[in-house]
Amino acid sequence: MSEWKKVKLEELYEVHNGLSKGRQFFGTGFPFLTFSNVFNNWFLPKQLESLVQTTDKERESCSIKAGDVFITRTSETMDELGMSSVALRDYPNATYNGFTKRLRPITDRVNPRYIGYYLRTPKFRGQFMAFSSMTTRASLANNDLLNMEVELPPMEIQHRIASILSRYDSLIENYQKQIKLLEEAAQRLYKEWFVDLHFPEHENTKIVDGMPEGWKKKKLVDMVDVQYGYAFDGKLFNSNGEGMPILRIRNIPDGITSDYTTEEAQDCYIVHNGDIVVGMDGIFHINSWSGGDAYLVQRACSFRPKEENMKGFIFQAIQEPIKFFEKTLVGATVAHLGKKHIDSIELCVPNSMELFGPFSKQYEQRQKLLSQIRLLTEARDRLLPKLMSGEINMNC
Repeated sequence: MSEWKKVKLEELYEVHNGLSKGRQFFGTGFPFLTFSNVFNNWFLPKQLESLVQTTDKERESCSIKAGDVFITRTSETMDELGMSSVALRDYPNATYNGFTKRLRPITDRVNPRYIGYYLRTPKFRGQFMAFSSMTTRASLANNDLLNMEVELPPMEIQHRIASILSRYDSLIENYQKQIKLLEEAAQRLYKEWFVDLHFPEHENTKIVDGMPEGWKKKKLVDMVDVQYGYAFDGKLFNSNGEGMPILRIRNIPDGITSDYTTEEAQDCYIVHNGDIVVGMDGIFHINSWSGGDAYLVQRACSFRPKEENMKGFIFQAIQEPIKFFEKTLVGATVAHLGKKHIDSIELCVPNSMELFGPFSKQYEQRQKLLSQIRLLTEARDRLLPKLMSGEINMNC
């Protein structure tokens, strides 16, 4: 540990604010790094899906290069402030969001993967509470950021630490790829059977008013128990493990959470592994939960099928109608999915329970993979502070 040095960020990086553009500039143009990209990823995604129209000057000023560190600079709550994501390669023509700051290396003393892991440690994250200010939003000044300290071991040890933690991320990525393959297969099968109506024995089934004979249209709300989230007090949220885990909109894509609340609510607001969860603002993310028992927070809802064997089928069947609402609903700032929209969803349900079988199997396999991801994530996060504090000897 004696070889480790405390270094201010100003000795390692220069800071630059991001790009602010009107809504009319988004949807076409060049790659764009969003607040969500930074918040949800320790390292930048391989591909930036969002697009924005930018000038040559903007792309030069707000460029993204290997080694750049991006920090969320402002947020509604303290726990969303100072989340980091590191670029491991150049992103030609890309720019980044104005609600983030870019730290560009001015030295070669830092391994990009090492700093990516270090900046996500509870110890470093805790520094933001001292340097941030709260009015209506939490915010972060450049000087405060650059005055923060990180602990740097020799480059060889940085490499070792990054290599150890990267193995966990590689396994997680492998499971994520398997989940994607399962999802693609299930989507193809659902389209074949329930959209194109090429289900088993379809040749011997009459089509009446566009629906196979014996099939029925049923309201989603008659097939599932819908639970809407509770309006918890955001001031009682934390990321240090105090209280009960909570499921917020931002937790839905990963299906797990590191957010907590010390507030208590009724048991009806608790979601369990395997429940279908849906985000109700902005992007209406759909996922199955794998983060253990957690309170459901407002602006998210859960679906629990009344018949267990229909879970996989319903998970596929709701994709199209909910994504339809995502594309067509327009709010003052973001699209909002409401109870009236969910109440209006109708599904075409077959009369043969056998048609649910393949989707149930896929759903179970998917849940097992999500559970493995959760275990790996928890193991990595337990190991992370031990490696970054020098508690584990990396010199041997």
